[in-house]
Amino acid sequence: MKDGISTCIGIESTAHTFGVSVVSSSGKIFCDVKKTYKPPPGKGIHPREAAQHHGLHAGEILSSAMEEYGEKLDLVDAVAFSMGPGLGPCLRTGATVARTLAHRLEKPLTPVHHAIAHLEIGKLVTGAVDPLAILVSGGHTNITAFSDHFWRIYGETEDITLGNLIDGFARQAGMSSPGGPMIEEFAKKSKNYIDLPYVVKGNDVSYSGLLTALSGKLAEGEELADLCYSLQEVAFAMLTEAAERALAHTEKKEVLLAGGVAANLRLQEMVKQISEDHEAQFFAVPLRFSGDCGAQIAWTGLQLNARGVEIEIEKSFVKPRWRMDSVYIP
Repeated sequence: MKDGISTCIGIESTAHTFGVSVVSSSGKIFCDVKKTYKPPPGKGIHPREAAQHHGLHAGEILSSAMEEYGEKLDLVDAVAFSMGPGLGPCLRTGATVARTLAHRLEKPLTPVHHAIAHLEIGKLVTGAVDPLAILVSGGHTNITAFSDHFWRIYGETEDITLGNLIDGFARQAGMSSPGGPMIEEFAKKSKNYIDLPYVVKGNDVSYSGLLTALSGKLAEGEELADLCYSLQEVAFAMLTEAAERALAHTEKKEVLLAGGVAANLRLQEMVKQISEDHEAQFFAVPLRFSGDCGAQIAWTGLQLNARGVEIEIEKSFVKPRWRMDSVYIP
C-alpha cells in the first residue's frame, strides 16, 4: 500500500480475451492490456485453441501491462483472477498465471466472478450506484439488482444468450468473430421487418427458436440486411420488455447496460427509452470496458480483498458454471 492507496493486478481469461490490468482503490486504472483470440470466419471459439492463445501471449501481455503501470510488480497489494464462469481451459490458463504471481510476490489471491466484475467496472466508469443491471454478452443475459449481499436475478435467458444468438447467426452468414459490430452495420441498411419468433416466458427470454428461424430464412435467400435488422428489433425488444417489468417491480432509479453487447446503439436506444419512461437514469458502459478486460477483474478483486475475501492457492479451482446469484458479497 502506498500513501494509503492499495492496488490490485487482475487477470481475465474467461473466453476469447486474455487481459491484465492494475487498478487502485481510488478507481484509477493504471493499465489495461489485452489480446483476443479470433477464430476463423464462420467458426466459433474452440476452448482449447483459445487457451493455447492465452498461454502463448500471457507473458507479453503481462510485460506490456507492467510497462504501462510504470512501477515494480511487487508493489501491488493483491492478485485477482476470473475464477468463473467461462470456458474451462481458458479459465485454468488465467488461474495458473494468477497463482504463479500470488506465490512469487507473496500477495493474497482473490477469486472474482466474471459477471459481477462486468457490473462493478460498469458502476465505476459510469458513476451508477444502485442500478437495475442488464448484463448482455456471449456468456450472460441477466436482468439483476443488488440486495442484501447478493445480485438477485429478475430475468435471464432460458437457453442461449443474446451474444450467442448474434455470434451464432453471424457465423452462419460467414462473418468473422465477433459478429456483433458487423450485424449492427448491416441492420442500419434496412427497415424491412421480417416476422420472427418473439419468445418471452414470464420475465425470461428464449433465443434458440429465433436463431433457428433466422437460419432458415437465410437459407431461403432473404436479404442479410433485412435479417440483421429484424434480429435486432426482435431480440432487443424481448429483453427490453422483460427489463421494463423488472424496473417497475424494483423501482430502481438507475439502469445500467453492461457486457459486450451493451455497445450496440440500437439496444442502448431501447433500454434508454424504458428508463426515461420510469424516470430512471440510464447508463451504458463505454465500449472500452463493455467487453472482457483485466480492469473489471482488478477493480472487483480489489474491493473483495479489502473486505477480506481471499483464497488459498491449493483451493483456487475454477468454476466454469458459477452462477452470479450464488456469490455472497461482503
